Amino acid sequence: MIEIYTDGGCSGNPGPGGWAFVLTAGNNVIKKSGGEEYTTNNKMELTAVIKALKEVQSESSWKGEKVVVVTDSQYVKNGITSWIKSWIKNGWMTSAKKPVKNKEYWIELKSLTDVLPVEWRWVKGHAGNELNEECDTMVGLEMDKYRK
Repeated sequence: MIEIYTDGGCSGNPGPGGWAFVLTAGNNVIKKSGGEEYTTNNKMELTAVIKALKEVQSESSWKGEKVVVVTDSQYVKNGITSWIKSWIKNGWMTSAKKPVKNKEYWIELKSLTDVLPVEWRWVKGHAGNELNEECDTMVGLEMDKYRK
């Protein structure tokens, strides 16, 4: 099993942002992060998951392994497990008949989850979960690089 913790955030919304993930697979632990000068919380949350799943996809020895993504973002979890079905059916419009925000991120995330066996778990942020807290710290360090 591959377990991935992800987080994203920004200072101001929009503002300087960061994303991070910690991936564990057997004895392997991979930690990656990045950021942008001007972005949103939701884009960074989505980017963290996309980057992590691309990491899984790039490792051929992990093919077929169950992937558990643990996120503190209800937006990401609910978006990919529930809302996206309606968005696609409605031509990428929300129930309020407005264009879905971050559509290109959702399309990329869906293409990854269509080929990887992903289970989604939500964890409360800032509640003492060690790997979630580590991701949060990494996000903060990335944001610091762009703060003026």
